[in-house]
Parts: sequence; C-alpha cells; structure tokens
Amino acid sequence: MSEALKKAIQEMGEAFNEFKSANDERLVAIEKGKSGSDSEGKLDKINDKLDQLEQVKKDLEELQKKGNRIGKTDEEVAKGEHSKAYDNFLRKGTEDGLRELELKAVNVGTDADGGFAVPEELDTDIERYEKDDVVMRQVSRVIQVSNENYKKLVTKGGVGSGWVGETAARPETTSPTLQAITPNFGEIYANPAATQKSLDDVMFDVEAWLAEEVAMEFSEQENLAFTTGDGTNKPIGFLAGLMAQTTDPTRAIGTLQYRLSGADSVLGATSAAAVNNLIDLTMDLRAKYRGGAGWMISNELLREARKLKDADDNLIWRPGLVAGQPSELLGYGVSENEDMPAAGAESNSVAFGNFKRGYTIIDVRGTRVLRDPFTNKPYIHFYTTKRVGSLLNNSEAIKILRLGDGA
Repeated sequence: MSEALKKAIQEMGEAFNEFKSANDERLVAIEKGKSGSDSEGKLDKINDKLDQLEQVKKDLEELQKKGNRIGKTDEEVAKGEHSKAYDNFLRKGTEDGLRELELKAVNVGTDADGGFAVPEELDTDIERYEKDDVVMRQVSRVIQVSNENYKKLVTKGGVGSGWVGETAARPETTSPTLQAITPNFGEIYANPAATQKSLDDVMFDVEAWLAEEVAMEFSEQENLAFTTGDGTNKPIGFLAGLMAQTTDPTRAIGTLQYRLSGADSVLGATSAAAVNNLIDLTMDLRAKYRGGAGWMISNELLREARKLKDADDNLIWRPGLVAGQPSELLGYGVSENEDMPAAGAESNSVAFGNFKRGYTIIDVRGTRVLRDPFTNKPYIHFYTTKRVGSLLNNSEAIKILRLGDGA
C-alpha cells in the first residue's frame, strides 16, 4: 500500500471520529430543545471532507491497481498492422488498406457508411475509462455481443425436479415455462474535435486522447440511461419499469418490489423509522441475493443516512478504512449514483440489491469512428458511435425504498 493511500485512509478515520462527535453534539442539542443548527453546519463541512477523502481513496486505489498489473504497459505493447493503419487514419485521414485490415482484426460486421471500427486496444481503453466513471457499470453485469439479437431466457415458476432412489424409475419432470426478455438498445455518439496541428505532433497520443474524450461523453449519457432511461432510442433504466408492493414471487416478471418510507422526501418520519426502513429493505431481499448486494443512493441522501444511529446508539454508516473496501451502510457497500431521483414526494430514491444478478448491460462490440475534417474547419471531428443495451433480467434481485406514504 502506498504512503499516500495510507494517509488518505488515516485522514478518513480521523474525519469519521470528528463526524461522530459532531453528530452526538447535534443530538444532545435537539434533546435539550435547541435547534442544533451550529452542529448541522459543522456536520455539513465534515460530510464534504468525507466525500473528498472517499474520492481520493478510490483514485489512489485505482492507481495502485494499474501499478500492480502484470505484463507490459500500453506504451510497451507494439501496435499491430491494424493499429498502425488506424493511427495513420486518425492523424492524416489515410484509408489505404484499412478496410481489409479491419476485416482481419475485428470480429464484427462492417458498415461502409459508418466509419471504421476501432482497434481492440482502443475499444478496451474506452470500456475501462467508462467503468471508472459509470457507477452502473461497476455494479451490474456487463456482457459483449456481436449484434442486437441477444435475448435472455427466464423461467416463470420453478423447474420440475425431485429425489429418487438409486434404482427407482425416473419420472418425467415438468417442462419449465420460459419467457424471453429482449434488451432495449440505442446508439450513443460523441463528437470530439482536435486541430490538425495537434494530430501532426508525434508526441500526441491520439488514440489515448480519443479514448478519454469519448469515454467522458459516453459515461454521462450511459449512467443516466442505465438508471432512469425510458428505453426510447436508449437503454432502459432499472428504475423505469413497473413496481409493486407485493412480495416475491407473486409479482409479474419485470416488476420491482418497493417499500414506502412513510413520509414524503425523507428516509423515514423519524430517525428510528428511517433506520427501520433501511433494515427492512435489506430483509426484503431474499438471502440468496444478499451476498454481493449493495446500496444505490445519491450523495444527498447518503449524507442524511450517515447521521442515523441504530438501537445500540451506533452509526449505521462506516467508512472504508481498509484499501479496496468501500464504505458501508448496515454492513453493505454503498455506490453513490447522482442520477438516482432526488428526494421528493413518492420518489424512488434508494435501491438495495444484487445488481450483478438483477441488471445486465449489453455492449455491441465494434465502436466506430467517422473522421470529419470538413464540417468545422480548421478542427477535425471524430464522430464516434457504439450500440449499447440493457435489461432488468431478475426483478427479485433489486428492492426500492420509495420516499412517501402512498397517499
């Protein structure tokens, strides 16, 4: 572990102790009939500090992972014929032989009007940058396909099975009823620009620049779509489908279960009620899904959850004070997602579940780039597109806390 990471973890522990003390002061003031506003201001400052330290810790952990990777770095890996030709295309617009090399190097179909498929290394770089920035990619199952014909088969009800003796007759089992779930796909694009002068600079890593620029634009659009997207020309978000209060397994496939908080815009009508709501939400999830489960919540509500205490007077939130360990709420990891709905009347603002079991992101292999030196002279635009889809493949694996009383 690096000294910088050790220092960040130590500072996070110190800030957490400050937070506990300030929160205790707030609670004492409230018990004495005072407003506790002074302590609230202090808590807000410490909350900001905790947010910053958590981000620093994550960044340092990622740097450490990259430093520990076995094998050659990107700079040390010799480019193949396709990569070299593609680099020349990006810099000069030269297409000589690129289509033939693309056919040999890329296992996807070609589109004469859709630009050129990027080399595998560049595609991988874009995906890696996106995973760093897209919370939903970090927690969900992500698969790659070559086309949009992918469908997920799920069973409606159990599969016939049973026990038999060694020599007993094997009765026929009941054939399961299968239902195909079709993902919602959409095409996402980014259109970064560079000057020809920068492209002519041999020290300018054009592929790394393109990967970072494209991933930055893709990330903002994707995380929103994977969270609340309506499925129109884009993936459908896990919050966009049907919801009901009925428990497993009585709901229809594709319908999420939600629990009411009992009061609009807050985790609970009282602090005790808020804690109970969060505990109950974890227990709504069946035991087989709890291993690997975690919270999906906005920073706004996470800051409120940090102040909550259980029946033993312990804070229910704990910072991750070990390298690689996330902060926890009631013992489960927390993913901050700023695209979760803001706290409001009847808002679906908190989710708890096993997203790898419940939600799938589908990347259609073959990011494509169309070089455009004409539209916005003297800038060279790189119109970059890819197809991506998603589906809620197991509606039992994710539960929702709706901030309201149902009225």
